[in-house]
Amino acid sequence: MDLLYGRNAILEALRAGRRRPYTLAVARGARAEGTLATILDLARQRGIPIHEVDRERLDAIAEGHQGVVLEASPYPYVDLDDLIRGVSAQSLLLLLDLIEDPQNLGTLLRTAEAVQAAGVVIPERRAAGITPAVVNASAGAVEYLPVAQVTNLVQAMEALRGAGVWLAGLEALPEAQPYDQADWAGPMALVVGSEGRGMRRLVRETCDFVVRLPMAGHVSSLNAAVAGSIVLYHAWRVRSAVAGHPGEGA
Repeated sequence: MDLLYGRNAILEALRAGRRRPYTLAVARGARAEGTLATILDLARQRGIPIHEVDRERLDAIAEGHQGVVLEASPYPYVDLDDLIRGVSAQSLLLLLDLIEDPQNLGTLLRTAEAVQAAGVVIPERRAAGITPAVVNASAGAVEYLPVAQVTNLVQAMEALRGAGVWLAGLEALPEAQPYDQADWAGPMALVVGSEGRGMRRLVRETCDFVVRLPMAGHVSSLNAAVAGSIVLYHAWRVRSAVAGHPGEGA
């Protein structure tokens, strides 16, 4: 079971309906208004047991719980084959190579959901999985995303290429082309490397091309989540404009 915490994370988990909820724990004395009121309404509608508990008990479970914790079934990963079967000319995917920090992973997943990514692929080992901390960091956005967890990212990339997906790596290399000069048309996957180390050699060599973000300041690179989010959002806007449906919203 997962113990989800944070009001937005719990609200989106209940709305998405992909997990089986078991019980909802609410801090004694918490004011039932705003997001918490919506959570309680959804819980009652679905017959989820609601328990009032001391805030200290929730503190022991999760920092930043915001007065509510949901006990639910584990995150429902999808099979890579299912992602591949769903590939179309409009597909934009996100592949992550050993992202370890839950906040960074959550940020990238939140961006992926915002641009309606067709799916996300993450490694099974040496990388963060979809934990309650990641769900909270994504503000619950990951509850709507199809995420595949694979044992070998390079093999997954080759399988996607076999389905017609182009693989664009993101790395600050001299030979990489500026991200806003790349061709983002067709089925596409953006590959983002780990914090500090970037993509592993085989992952980078498996990409069809590599892009970079031009830098004008004193620092030589951006945080992986920031850089990945910028490029992913740019790719979505370019693809939307070509399709005649410019992206809108915040």
